[in-house]
Amino acid sequence: MNRIDELFNKKAGNILSVYFTAGYPALDSTVEIIRELASEGTDMIEIGVPFSDPVADGPVIQKSNDTALKKGMSLRLLFDQLKDIRKETDIPLLLMSYINPVLRFGIEKFCKKCEETGIDGVILPDLTPEIYTASYLGLFKEHNIYNVLLISKGTSAARIREIDGLSRIFIYMVSSSSTTGIKRNFSADQKEYFLKVKKMNLRNPALIGFGISDNETYLQACKYGAGAIIGSAFIKALSEGEGGKNTVRDFIKKIR
Repeated sequence: MNRIDELFNKKAGNILSVYFTAGYPALDSTVEIIRELASEGTDMIEIGVPFSDPVADGPVIQKSNDTALKKGMSLRLLFDQLKDIRKETDIPLLLMSYINPVLRFGIEKFCKKCEETGIDGVILPDLTPEIYTASYLGLFKEHNIYNVLLISKGTSAARIREIDGLSRIFIYMVSSSSTTGIKRNFSADQKEYFLKVKKMNLRNPALIGFGISDNETYLQACKYGAGAIIGSAFIKALSEGEGGKNTVRDFIKKIR
């Protein structure tokens, strides 16, 4: 059984998934950050593969991508850094990347390396459901890798149900039409969208991402979905803190 399955089987709500960029703030900090997030009670971790043109990401994540790339982070190096990660933790791990680095690496090789390394799922925002279904679904199933699909406020009800049918574990519900970033609250319009999706009684649970930055927005996301995905706020904490255990502990304590 995939570790993400195990998580959702034992925990139906209040799931906290944290995103950070591999190779940031230091080239060799990836494993340490995973270790500390796991020890502080994070439920799931998304590891960002730095890319030169992260179009869905706001300035905080864009800057972390640029820094990590300049330090020498690559998909190949990331897999090397993670080769023994399953000796350290059983927390569900996902890679978040744009499709270009994956295609350059070789998608069959990518899926195989994910399986060998212990990666449970991937998020590829610019891989359309149509291309995924036609070209890669069988490959992902062969290597037991979940491909997490995204919906947004502009996604029609019919499209949401189509994505729900293709999804194997959870749906990434993007909270707004903007790029990632730190928000202080959700608007009435956003809450209406969350409620609309909740009332659809989808087969898969939804985790809400984009704009989760503190306890208030985390609890709001948990009210309308199975939990929250936090990225920019955590990367900002890494950039401002001293790093290591204290930074991670203080951030998770603030969220929960």
